[in-house]
Amino acid sequence: MKNKLEQIRIHGRGGQGVVTATELIALAAFYEGYEAQAFPNFGVERTGAPIQSFVRLSHQAITTREQIYQPSILIIQDATLLESVDVFAGRTPETIIIINAPENKWPELKKKFKYLYFTAATEIAMEIFGKNIVNTTILGAFAKYTGLVSLESLKKAITEKFKEKGQEIIKKNILAITKNYESANH
Repeated sequence: MKNKLEQIRIHGRGGQGVVTATELIALAAFYEGYEAQAFPNFGVERTGAPIQSFVRLSHQAITTREQIYQPSILIIQDATLLESVDVFAGRTPETIIIINAPENKWPELKKKFKYLYFTAATEIAMEIFGKNIVNTTILGAFAKYTGLVSLESLKKAITEKFKEKGQEIIKKNILAITKNYESANH
């Protein structure tokens, strides 16, 4: 794992904080000694339009800059994209897939993918924020299922990224990722 290049692709919709999620993963990974690269891919971003963002992590220098075609990790923030976008493009049998959806809604996927995890990020976000903001919430499941970054590094990244938004926002986001991390089952 020390020399492996991890390639993460996050799918979501404009306005859901997909880019912020990749920035938080990269920052948390940096705190843990990784080289990190985070970048979005979208045209004219519109609220609700499908977008994707990418993160690369490695303990060696990252020299490639193209978008990620073969992700080692896929994060699907909005399960409605499963019906309209090929979110699984380029995945391998070893790709870890994390979907924000109830497990019982997509039973056929459990048979199809070896490393498939569902998370209740929307439920947690609604409880804590009062709206469907899952970009930070889903990162708790990401930390649990991948082991690439610790919950502590994510908390530190959130504190740094949101310092200008105030302590209340920081506290809520840390609570959301912690709750999602603790509710994630292996």
